[in-house]
Order: sequence, then structure tokens, then C-alpha cells
Amino acid sequence: MNSREEQLQAFDRLLTIMDELREKCPWDQKQTMESLRHLTIEETYELGDAILDKDMEEVKKELGDVLLHLVFYAKIGSETSDFDIADVTNSICEKLISRHPHIYGDVEVADEEEVKKNWENLKLKEGKKSVLEGVPRSLPAMVKANRIQDKVAGVGFDWEEPQQVFEKLQEELGELQHEVNTDNKDEIEAEFGDVLFSMINYARFLKVNPENALERTNKKFIKRFQYLEEKARERNKTLRDMTLAEMDVFWNEAKKL
Repeated sequence: MNSREEQLQAFDRLLTIMDELREKCPWDQKQTMESLRHLTIEETYELGDAILDKDMEEVKKELGDVLLHLVFYAKIGSETSDFDIADVTNSICEKLISRHPHIYGDVEVADEEEVKKNWENLKLKEGKKSVLEGVPRSLPAMVKANRIQDKVAGVGFDWEEPQQVFEKLQEELGELQHEVNTDNKDEIEAEFGDVLFSMINYARFLKVNPENALERTNKKFIKRFQYLEEKARERNKTLRDMTLAEMDVFWNEAKKL
């Protein structure tokens, strides 16, 4: 691994390149925070894919892409005299120090849960009116639900046992089935949302990240379905030409693989 001096040299090299690109490259010159926003989101998802694939070479590359975007935003901020990379870095350093009094102060904590509770309480002391203010509005719904539940749990609004959450999930499923039977489309959607919210809550108690779990299933399904398509092509067939029984044979083969 590189020494701290080498790490700082590498970061300084990136800052220098960013200065040169902003000065000389027509594309880089035109970029604004708004134009970069959707690209940053895309890069973050690509990083997430690499992490789930456990592909460390890709993780390294995607981290570089995300780091470039952070430096880019700081460069734009410096051009308007709002902030530069030092301001950004010092800001997060100060936040980390103030949010970790058990490291940089005299507060004692017993475990990770106490750290999380202290974190949310400190944020309220900093002037936030709600623990939910830190949940971005544009988060995907599943990620947002997970963050909401995590944050309210941090201030003690939570179930005590996983079994209680499971019973709540069963209750929500019953309510969903009732609305399905009455064929009330609006209420079906509402109850379906309650079921998903309860599932995400149950995942938290099982120490499972629901986003990662669902993406893992997505990847598994894609792999199995593509195996099915490949077997159909080998027989000069399309899936539409095959019966469900025929497809099940290859699906079960894919599951064994």
C-alpha cells in the first residue's frame, strides 16, 4: 500500500489535473453542478454494482470516478468563491469529530447502537428539527424506507423483538389480501406499500440490507433466465415456442448451476 505522503501526492495530482481540464477542455469548461448531478448518480450506482459483484478492481476504478466528481464540484465551488476542496474536507473532519464524542471527548458508549443513538441526538442539538431531515427526497423508495426506519430507531422509536415485526408483517399481508378481495385499487396500492415497508423493517431486524438482498435476487434471476434463453436458442426455439413445463426443466438446471 502507498504511504501517506504518496497518497497526498496522488490527491494533489488529481487537483492539478482538474485545474488544467477546467482551464483547457471545452467539455469540462461547460459543466455545472446541475449538469454533473445525473452523472454522479450514475457513477454511484456503478460503484454499488462493483461492490455487490465483489470486483475489487472495478471498485477501485469506480471510486476514482466518484472521487473525480467530488473534486469537480469543489472546483466549481471555488470558482464562485463559495468553497474549495479544503473547505469541503475540513467541514467533514469537524463533523466527524463533533459526532464522535466517544473518540474525541469523554462520552462512553457500550456498542454500535449507542453510537447511532448519540449520532441522531447530536444532529438534533445542531439545530435540525427532525431526525428525518437528513433523508434525501430523491432517494429510491426502498432505500428511503430503510433510511427512515434506521433514523427513527436511532432515537428509540422501534420494535423490541424481530417477532413483533414479523407479526406486523403478517397483519399487513392480511390487510392487503382483504383489499384484493374487495378489488379497491387505491387501497390495494396503499396496503401493498405497507407490506413493503414492513418487509424492509423486518430485514433491518434480521441484519439484512433489503436493497442488497433484492439486487442479489435480481442478478440471480437474470443469470437463470439468460441460461433459459441460451438453451432455447440451442434448440432453435424462442421462449414463446416453449411450454412452461419445458422452461421449468432448464430453469431447474440453472438453479443447480
